[in-house]
Amino acid sequence: MKVLETNRLVIRWISTDDAEFILELLNEPSWLQFIGDKGVRTLEDARNYILKGPFEMYDRLGFGLYLTELKEEGIPIGICGLIKRDALEDVDIGFAFLPRFWAKGYAYESAAAVMEYGKDVIGLNRIVAITSPNNHSSAKLLEKLGLQFEQMVKFSNDSQEVRLFAIEI
Repeated sequence: MKVLETNRLVIRWISTDDAEFILELLNEPSWLQFIGDKGVRTLEDARNYILKGPFEMYDRLGFGLYLTELKEEGIPIGICGLIKRDALEDVDIGFAFLPRFWAKGYAYESAAAVMEYGKDVIGLNRIVAITSPNNHSSAKLLEKLGLQFEQMVKFSNDSQEVRLFAIEI
């Protein structure tokens, strides 16, 4: 199901048909370094990740992580969407793209559209984001989107501290 369209991108629900792409994305060194190992090693793992992650959130909240693809070619390039984590009071924006699509403005284009959707359609008045302390590229993008660093947070006693960014919209 298509959620948004920008000049160059289609942002839509992730489906189990996207398992091959999700398997590739979740095993990228950049994903493993900055987001973490989700244990997705097979197409079946990827399908389960889609069903227990994005699909569950679509069913429960009507939003979640979306697949981002090039409009003209229909090629999946990343994910971008809104997530409601139990550990955070606010909805946060998340994004990840295959490295061959970095530095082309796709992350900004999709994230700006998703934030506008969050405000206009979902009715959010504040959006947050989290990054690992050493993920400088994501922090730079968040600042370009207007989010500002607020504080370091930990989700549990044994988790790594992450940077929390926020914007009132």
